[in-house]
Amino acid sequence: MKILITGGAGYLGSIMTPHLLGQGHKVTVLDNFLFRQNSLADCCYSEDFDIIRGDCRDPETLKPLLKDADVIIPLAALVGAPLCNDDKEAAESVNHGAVKLICENVSTEQRIIMPITNSGYGVGEQGKFCTEETPLRPITLYGRTKVAAEEEVLARDNSISFRLATVFGMAPRMRLDLLVNDFVYRAVNDRALLVFEGHFKRNYIHIRDIARVFEHAIDNFDAMKGKPYNAGLEEANLSKLELCAKIQEHLPKFVYVEAAVGEDPDKRDYIVSNQRLLDTGFETQWDLDRGIRELIKGYCIIRNTIYSNV
Repeated sequence: MKILITGGAGYLGSIMTPHLLGQGHKVTVLDNFLFRQNSLADCCYSEDFDIIRGDCRDPETLKPLLKDADVIIPLAALVGAPLCNDDKEAAESVNHGAVKLICENVSTEQRIIMPITNSGYGVGEQGKFCTEETPLRPITLYGRTKVAAEEEVLARDNSISFRLATVFGMAPRMRLDLLVNDFVYRAVNDRALLVFEGHFKRNYIHIRDIARVFEHAIDNFDAMKGKPYNAGLEEANLSKLELCAKIQEHLPKFVYVEAAVGEDPDKRDYIVSNQRLLDTGFETQWDLDRGIRELIKGYCIIRNTIYSNV
């Protein structure tokens, strides 16, 4: 396949791009390199890889790239409530507007596979799993723009969306502001953590399983198209305090205490069912324990906090 990935040098793209190249696909990445990253330097050897520095909102840049693509993966986004609140206009124009531009300029035969976020569910109901039939009630601008983008994509038949759980894992374009990544970093470096809203639950997924789930969608597109899919670890609907306890199993000197010292703007407190995705034959390979071990090794390398979106 000829695959176009917008934002392909970001956290997800820095793993997904080399993964798809390794599967024999031709991959073109459009990215503005907002964070001055060099995350795709190791892909430049490949004759099947092309890179364009540019803005996904610019029709003159985007349209020629769309013409040659069999599959479009819109990863470009301002990710997270804090970053979106810092630049509301860009959040709207990138997270939603750029996806709408793609939908308006592709043929019915071209395929779109895009990620949104479990944050679209807002506050869940106690003891009740969020399925793909659960109403989307996003609270923040970030959640609203991603839900609007999903509506654009699923309005056409030849599309799939993945509602991603909270992502964790090492990547060339690292992010330390994601919950598991952040907690493990603090456990390694500070050995202590003050937790707010410790009972809030959410689902998790490793970044390499995300690359695999997009590969799975490409390989099984006709059977999966036209629907959203929750993508996460079925066994990992954990509260923040439960996550801390899991990390403590690997780092016994880690101490954590709960206190009313903060508030999640997305109010992420929900449990999620990933059964629809599992029914397509997909299986995750990375559980939390494996991911925590990976992060502990990675934090022997990373010693500062430039790797975040906030």
